[in-house]
Amino acid sequence: MITLDFSPLFPWTLLAVLTFLTALLLCYGVLKHARGIAWRSVALFGILLALANPIAIERDRDVKPDILTVVVDNSTSQQIGDRSAVAEEALAHIEKSIPNLRNIELRTVRAGAANSTHGPVDGTRLFKALEKATADIPQSRMAGTIFITDGQVHDIPEPSGKKDVAPPVHVLLTGKRKEFDRRIVVRQVPKYGIVDKEVELTIRIEDTQASQGNVPVSLVQDGGPPKHFSAPIGRDHTVKVRLGHAGANILQMEVTGIPGELTPINNRAVVSINGVRERLRVLLVSGEPHPGERIWRNLLKADPSVDLVHFTILRPPEKQDMTPVRELSLIAFPIRELFEVKLNDFDLIIFDRYRRRGVLPSIYIDNIARYVENGGAILEAAGPEFAGNETLYQSPLGRVLPGEPTGVVMTGGLRAKLTETGQRHSVTADLPGAGIGEELPRWGRWFRQVEVIKRAGRILMSGTAGKPILIVNRVQKGRVAQLMSDHIWLWARGLGGGGPHAELLRRLAHWLMKEPELEENALRAQLEGNKLAITRRSVDPDKSPVEVTTPSGEKKTVTLMPGIGGRAKALISVSETGIYKVTDRNRTALAAVGNLNPLEFSDMRTTGEKFRALSEATGGGIIWMADGAPDLRRVKRERASAGRDWFGLVDNQNFTVKSVREVPLLPGLVILLLALGTLLMAWRAEGR
Repeated sequence: MITLDFSPLFPWTLLAVLTFLTALLLCYGVLKHARGIAWRSVALFGILLALANPIAIERDRDVKPDILTVVVDNSTSQQIGDRSAVAEEALAHIEKSIPNLRNIELRTVRAGAANSTHGPVDGTRLFKALEKATADIPQSRMAGTIFITDGQVHDIPEPSGKKDVAPPVHVLLTGKRKEFDRRIVVRQVPKYGIVDKEVELTIRIEDTQASQGNVPVSLVQDGGPPKHFSAPIGRDHTVKVRLGHAGANILQMEVTGIPGELTPINNRAVVSINGVRERLRVLLVSGEPHPGERIWRNLLKADPSVDLVHFTILRPPEKQDMTPVRELSLIAFPIRELFEVKLNDFDLIIFDRYRRRGVLPSIYIDNIARYVENGGAILEAAGPEFAGNETLYQSPLGRVLPGEPTGVVMTGGLRAKLTETGQRHSVTADLPGAGIGEELPRWGRWFRQVEVIKRAGRILMSGTAGKPILIVNRVQKGRVAQLMSDHIWLWARGLGGGGPHAELLRRLAHWLMKEPELEENALRAQLEGNKLAITRRSVDPDKSPVEVTTPSGEKKTVTLMPGIGGRAKALISVSETGIYKVTDRNRTALAAVGNLNPLEFSDMRTTGEKFRALSEATGGGIIWMADGAPDLRRVKRERASAGRDWFGLVDNQNFTVKSVREVPLLPGLVILLLALGTLLMAWRAEGR
């Protein structure tokens, strides 16, 4: 490209003065009608032009093409109907149009899809991906940005914050006009609730076609059978739910769809309410004072979630001596109140070295057996009494006890050892010092064990000659455990290095009280970082795979890798927000990943309203693909950039100069000859 410029031999100020003086002289000559004034004018102005030194500049330019950025929305809402196909059609139209436009390049960015590397993202996020993809493009080369989307984008900046977006911003909408949809919205839900108590949550049914009437809604709690109720359209509705267990209670509500609606995916809402036990009530009955009695009391009193009622029988009824009445207890053992009226209020009953001495009649012991069968729990911490004639096994309670005494009490040093079942059971697995793989555990010794024959249940720990020392069993709806030694208190005293008495008794008590985290056969799923951790705990080895159902309904089979403590585990990547359902042959687990009611599902109708402010502020346009694909045109920056059926792309005319060559237009010799020639012509004219 060639341009004209000046490189004056003297400062422009001096040249201006000379030009002014020359003009005055010439004007004076014109006024006096001097001959040859024209030739003198040519000569003088030629000399002045030579002093200005005009030059021709030839620049070798490297033209930089402008860049058009096209952002294709690949979010979940774009998978509805034929939106995805329309988006690809729009992209193909743009790609076909680009070669017909001068000096422009196309850069395509696909965004909005869930990223399994960084975990699921709530909502459609396009602008962060756009900013990252265009970070290397200077503003002077940006021709514009075209979004191919349904308009449901959740990170659109305010028009004042559009610095990272190349104007103009155009939008191509992929959906159809007048779409309608029905959805369920959770308006209010508590984070916590008391187990076995009702909680209230508020929902709302929104329908873009109907504004009134009732519609059926189903409620599924923790994967159980559905419950049905009706809810009004367009008004808040309160739902009462009773929490069935501690920990996460997952509730899934689904409203009946309508024919022709946009999608049924947002007809479902999921909430998670953390269940908290109000108090765990434990009744501890000690048959007589002994060194281990305080171990049970201290352990249970130290647990803030346990409400302990403790009675110790100091004096059997048949004992008659001369002890003054004022030295006896003034509070009688409330047998009827505890074992008839309020028996079912207790979560666990512990018999600590209890013997039948007429304090507790058989009718009440039978009540305890029925209490277990109906869902209660008992723990028998046996001493020598269990092997004698006053054993509880010879009472109605014997029908729920898993170990039958032989009448033998074994004495001498022994080390309790985990059985193979005990190494996998949640009560005893991973106990510190268990010495798995070693000949003996690293625990202190005990010195007494009651010999029993296992009639039911599972043996978790064995003692002398491999005889059972800890047995657990499920009896109909309830649970039972037997500890066949009263010397666990020696661990608390640190004899021989002690042992994990507090951990063992805590786990045992909470397993009996049906705490979910201590279930020995359980399937769990929870989020660990950006992966879903699936863990199965089983007492018996289980190599069967599990089936995982994603929030979108996709199913996949996963094989778990065996580990220690009866656990098998697998980690899988998650790319969707919502509820993941994990099932095997016997159990089902639900895991909540991300926002249980994602922004992506809140409204899935196609709209251009969210983009309107940004598009207008940048001079862009919004066009529905249903009305036809727009034409693409190059426009100057100050001109309009959009019309009814076309999008404008800014022509920045950006370039870099590779080389520059300067050529003087009036060489000195030429000017000299020109000046002499014109002066000669002037003298000739004057001489006439």
